[in-house]
Amino acid sequence: MIHPSYSELIQAINTNSEEDDNTIMLNSRYSLVLATSKRARQIIGGSEPMVEGAAGKKPLSIAIDEFYKGKVKIVPKAPEEEEELITAAEESVEITEEAAEETAEESETAEESAAAETTEEA
Repeated sequence: MIHPSYSELIQAINTNSEEDDNTIMLNSRYSLVLATSKRARQIIGGSEPMVEGAAGKKPLSIAIDEFYKGKVKIVPKAPEEEEELITAAEESVEITEEAAEETAEESETAEESAAAETTEEA
């Protein structure tokens, strides 16, 4: 059996997060999987493990151990990042509207030239 079990790990993370107001409490296995996989990717990317005895272990095992021992906490994204995402979305909408206006102008110009060609042929 794998130690710690997912329920023990969630309980340990939630116990550690009660001490700090900035951390998020987990309520599902899905949240646990996301958190541990994100930390494992950070370790793969070159982040130093925060637990002893990490040599020879896989990144996911290290991440699980870090969460279980309370060395790593889950912190929500900063509101500034969310605002940047909203701004980027608004900009893409504006760009799309501008592109639609340009396309409409081009189609009107094409229709006018086609009508002019028809009139000249007649």
